Amino acid sequence: MSNFKHLDVDILKKFNQPGPRYTSYPTAPVFSDKFTPEDYKGEIIETNAEQNPTDISLYFHFPFCDTLCYFCGCNMLVTQKREHISEYNDYLKKEIDLLVPLISEKRKVEQMHWGGGTPTYLTPDEIRDIGNYIKERFDFADDIEASVEIDPRGLTKEHLEALREVGFNRTSFGVQDFNPQVQEAVNRIQSEELTRQTVEWARELGFQSINLDLIYGLPHQTLETFTETVERIIDISPDRIAVFNYAHVPWLKKHQVLIKAEDLPSTDERLQILKMTIEKLMNAGYEYIGMDHFAKPADELAVAQKNGTLYRNFQGYSTKAGCDVYAFGLSAISQFQNIYAQNIKRLPDYYKRINENEPATNVGYRMSFDDHVRKETINQLMCNLEIDKREIEAKFRIDFEDYFASDIPKLEVFVLDGLLENDADKIRVTGSGILVIRNIAMCFDAYLAQMMKEKPVFSKTV
Repeated sequence: MSNFKHLDVDILKKFNQPGPRYTSYPTAPVFSDKFTPEDYKGEIIETNAEQNPTDISLYFHFPFCDTLCYFCGCNMLVTQKREHISEYNDYLKKEIDLLVPLISEKRKVEQMHWGGGTPTYLTPDEIRDIGNYIKERFDFADDIEASVEIDPRGLTKEHLEALREVGFNRTSFGVQDFNPQVQEAVNRIQSEELTRQTVEWARELGFQSINLDLIYGLPHQTLETFTETVERIIDISPDRIAVFNYAHVPWLKKHQVLIKAEDLPSTDERLQILKMTIEKLMNAGYEYIGMDHFAKPADELAVAQKNGTLYRNFQGYSTKAGCDVYAFGLSAISQFQNIYAQNIKRLPDYYKRINENEPATNVGYRMSFDDHVRKETINQLMCNLEIDKREIEAKFRIDFEDYFASDIPKLEVFVLDGLLENDADKIRVTGSGILVIRNIAMCFDAYLAQMMKEKPVFSKTV
């Protein structure tokens, strides 16, 4: 990928259009309330009755935050009332108790993730309480991959100690940008000193992997100021770095109207910022994992990509392929072999459902054969930067060229621009093509054309 370091900004501009991030296929807009709590419960019972059920992954959503970051795209709630947090944790326990009796004792937890909101808005004692509750009710694998999203603002070393005590060994948190003007414009004041202190504590306490998030495209960002941020991040030297494109979607996230569109960098400036960021990170020795992610060569994500074992789900890139994801809490999305199930998004409705001793499922989806074929194809592309046609054919007993006869011609524009190679056995991403991987994946999405017609649901790809 040597030519990848010399990026063609015009290519990025050409393909800068709305599109999914493919944390799932089919994507969340396809989910429907035709998939009921009874469907979800039935799927749990059926998959746990199997002779050799797969191991599992757990996701817990903690929706509360102390303040609102104006750029936020998460399902979150701002509260200053501590009793709201303890009440929510009680309902999380009830939801766990509702589902655990249905889960086979043969199944070990290989992966756990706490997201938000802000999981570290919990006190250290609350972290220990809910963390130990989870550990008592599930059987954790010795080599569990347990990651947690934290917020350095308001964080104490005791928060991190509590997280280590309940089994966490990886952590991730947002920096976004060190520039004070940008921080003020998005209502997230977080000094470089605070970030460095948090990383130092995490290293001291033995967290195996530390990920920092940056966002480009925020108000008042310039190539010059973001260059300073990137250089400081490289100096901090986290194991992983995620560089996200700010998705300005005020029609979906009403609070984003607090960010003035005229303060956002132009498309040209945004693309120059992205180009600079990628070049600097790669020159500093980070490897491009795919989409927005970079990792040091020895990091398990980079190793998994080299071995062809990288996987992608709602928790992002992972090394734990094949696990069923059991998700708990407000808006959380479970993901089994054949179904997706998303929990209710409003707190009173979530509480009401749990009180009725029913799963909190709001919408979901049951996959068809075609969905499985396309999911595997898109997953290979997003994780391995290539599609192995023979492997897909063997797995699904199809002829690749025949099956995708109406999709393959859509790839031609990428081939002509030198972003993709399509030969008899493989479709490979080349050069700057890695930057438009979402666009390439869109060629295999059977639902996209209809979704695009109906309403704007996706942010731009670059």
